[in-house]
Amino acid sequence: MSDSWKAEEGGTYFISFAVVDWIDLFTRKEYARFLLDNLIYCQRNKGLLLYSFVIMPSHVHLIAGAEKGVVTHILRDFKTFTSKELVRMIGEHPQESRKEWLLRAFHLHGQRNPMNLNNHPG
Repeated sequence: MSDSWKAEEGGTYFISFAVVDWIDLFTRKEYARFLLDNLIYCQRNKGLLLYSFVIMPSHVHLIAGAEKGVVTHILRDFKTFTSKELVRMIGEHPQESRKEWLLRAFHLHGQRNPMNLNNHPG
């Protein structure tokens, strides 16, 4: 998510975020389901107001807000947890034919991200 805009408390926003290099990650049912489960968790436990969403093969669109506070704080936590768990899932997936390529791509992008203090091993 870009740092160029600032959400305000009580606002409703159209938000998009993508997998690095627009990799088609969510074509795998288990990865898309995991993403959906995490959105549901954020609704139930973090106050995410989710009005509409679509999970595309390489990105996600949301129309969302927050019950209290700012939606970007919820999504920051959502994206941090989700990305780390997806990397773990990919590494442990016995039938993931793209495993080495995916982990290498994510690792390289993690190294280039100045905000990433805990790079994932590739």
